[in-house]
Amino acid sequence: MTILAPGLLGASLGMAARHYSLTGRIHVWARRAESRESCRTSAWCDAVFADPAEAVRGSDLVIVCTPVDTIVGMVREIAANLEAGALVTDVGSTKSRICRLAARSVPGGVHFIGSHPMAGSEKSGMRHASESLFLQRACLVTPLEDTPAEPVDALVRFWKALGMEVTTVSPEVHDEIVANISHLPHLLASTLCLYLSRQPPAWQAYSGNGLRDTTRIAAGSSEIWRSIFEENKEELLRAVDGFEAELARLRGHLHNGEWAQVRHLLDHGKAYREGLD
Repeated sequence: MTILAPGLLGASLGMAARHYSLTGRIHVWARRAESRESCRTSAWCDAVFADPAEAVRGSDLVIVCTPVDTIVGMVREIAANLEAGALVTDVGSTKSRICRLAARSVPGGVHFIGSHPMAGSEKSGMRHASESLFLQRACLVTPLEDTPAEPVDALVRFWKALGMEVTTVSPEVHDEIVANISHLPHLLASTLCLYLSRQPPAWQAYSGNGLRDTTRIAAGSSEIWRSIFEENKEELLRAVDGFEAELARLRGHLHNGEWAQVRHLLDHGKAYREGLD
């Protein structure tokens, strides 16, 4: 298998694939020289390349772990060197545009099928990678309508072998789901931090775990999240509209002193949060 861009997810994939003996050899491409050197000294990596097209030669499975706005370009760059019968996937947080363009970019006999392992973190980089990152986490696999069943099944088996709970959905359904459960929470956490940044700085000293827990994901890379928001703009806007309507409902109850209704909404929120565990 070949991993293109060994950051948190890419390096964790390499570690996990080696741990579970899912492949004979692992090839890696990294843009930065220091990242390539780190891979060369890692037990899970067999070969390191400075050219992504060279890195995919001979690989049955290629996993693109670059930012979402570069995935299609990367697939086009490596297309000519992909082996007949190879399976290409990604780990991006958006799918509709990526899957349709990438699937058209690979040669005949090669299949591109999107993947989204829901196993990220506000931390980034190879130094935070772990072979257990994917255990008991959700993964969405997003084939197109005309994708044959065999490569889809093979990709599902791969993610399950890493310990993930896999669901297959269309790229469009994927983008609707993650706009609400992933992209909207990050937008809200960042907006809350932005609002608080305009308050007296001394207030920070009085914050507790509640604020830290609520805003943890706002520490993620602003450039990565900007590109995610751009890729999934329409679904994210719909999610923001829904949240604004819910916030307006709660605000109205607060304004009118309707405390029974406030309690009712808080109970619903509490029940949803408990269900996440």
